[in-house]
Amino acid sequence: MSTIIVITAPSGAGKTTIVRKLLAEMPELSFSVSATNRMKRHYETSGTDYYFLSNEAFEKKIVEGDFIEWEEVYPGQYYGTLKSEVERIWSEGKAAIFDIDVEGAKEIKRIYQEKAFTVFIMPPSREILTERLKKRKTENEEELAIRIEKASQEMDEMESFDLIVVNDDLDKAVQEIKEEIEHRLVH
Repeated sequence: MSTIIVITAPSGAGKTTIVRKLLAEMPELSFSVSATNRMKRHYETSGTDYYFLSNEAFEKKIVEGDFIEWEEVYPGQYYGTLKSEVERIWSEGKAAIFDIDVEGAKEIKRIYQEKAFTVFIMPPSREILTERLKKRKTENEEELAIRIEKASQEMDEMESFDLIVVNDDLDKAVQEIKEEIEHRLVH
């Protein structure tokens, strides 16, 4: 199975929660763990949520061509998709599911074209998105302002994706995406 499912959204729209639910309900999917050089949050596990790399290790992998795509998402914070992750998942006979930012999602689609199915998760409103980000308490005020500005820019890109889903009812959003994935895996 050489399929890639890409779930993208502005930070705080619920993409990680949706991906976790899809993984729990669909054994034919396997999570593609991204790499980053940002600090690990207290609730994250290296190798499960991300591969947490030093700046030097991340830059070495860039130079060695180990990434399908990578980007400086926030100043000094890099994220990328390792080629080895997709190869690992496909060797298991599963479809790779990604939880990545908008630019990374567009790059995956550019590279894999019809093998990649891209889903953009929309928050119910910009106000709700801002509240979700504030409630997470994972950024200081300056970082939060950067995330909110980036989220606004990302929402302007939603028409670039195969499916747009508004996350105003989590179970409904998951079911809509699940049905589309099942349809694509069969055809």
